[in-house]
Amino acid sequence: MASSIANLMNSPFPFKTHRQKRPRIVAQSQSGLLEETCKPEFRFDDYLASKAVVVNEALDAAIPLRHPARIHESMRYSLLAGGKRVRPILSIASCELVGGDGTLALPVACAVEMVHTMSLIHDDLPCMDDDALRRGRPTNHVAFGEATAVLAGDALLALAFQHVADHALRGGRGWTERATRAVAELGAAVGSEGLVAGQIVDLESEGREVGLDALEYIHVNKTSKLLEVAAVCGAIYGGARAEEVERVREYARCVGLLFQVVDDILDVTRTSEELGKTAGKDLASDKATYPKLMGLERARGFAGELLARAEVELRWFDARRSAPLLHLARYIAHRQN
Repeated sequence: MASSIANLMNSPFPFKTHRQKRPRIVAQSQSGLLEETCKPEFRFDDYLASKAVVVNEALDAAIPLRHPARIHESMRYSLLAGGKRVRPILSIASCELVGGDGTLALPVACAVEMVHTMSLIHDDLPCMDDDALRRGRPTNHVAFGEATAVLAGDALLALAFQHVADHALRGGRGWTERATRAVAELGAAVGSEGLVAGQIVDLESEGREVGLDALEYIHVNKTSKLLEVAAVCGAIYGGARAEEVERVREYARCVGLLFQVVDDILDVTRTSEELGKTAGKDLASDKATYPKLMGLERARGFAGELLARAEVELRWFDARRSAPLLHLARYIAHRQN
């Protein structure tokens, strides 16, 4: 284990912003062009609320109560527990960004949320992070038992891929290629070189000295990859060109790491009641976090730089279509829970 951590610390990673200054990017993010994308008439709260309603209805319909009742109750308990629905909304907004109808991305948006929910159920298990609170109520294994929680997560992961495939088959030949690309992206994001990679290195790192490069590897994979794949799949479903997909990918990669940096900051500055989950858990378990390694103020500065880099990627798109993603990045940067 020690050697694997040492190897990670010597590897190149996509983000080196904690050691580099990028005044050119920051200056670009303050340009009039980006201010144009943030016109006051865009009502982000209304956009977020309306898309969340659509997503929640689609998720509810995707898992009806059926036999065996207990496993479906467990799946629905976590999947329909609320939350910000950032990932599916990223899919919808990215589809719209490249000129697609956002409803076309609903199948893949729901699939990403199913995978995300699976990761939360498994992450909360006693053998992993051992948490008893999630979204303001008992975690799945507390409510249903460990065995059922493991199976519910497994079932959600399988359903995610089935959901994308079923909708593609019903949509006709034209959707097969897009669905295939989305499945490949989703599989890579959640597998042994994605979410699982971040999780295993996170577990190996407990109680060890971890540098910023290793911490970045953990969170790029454990957190950022799912936000990235949500946006990329939405763009694919919207018919994006290859260069547009890569712009969206880079935007979402920055937003994904931003999400984790802010999460680390909130963990040490907010209460459990405010967060809806156990606050101070990382500090209590002596886990490496951005505030711990960088200090609170430098971590906040790093979050600001990631936001600026995400904004720069959006300047290549139509200002009106990019407004939801611009506001979403800022929402993630300034969220309080």
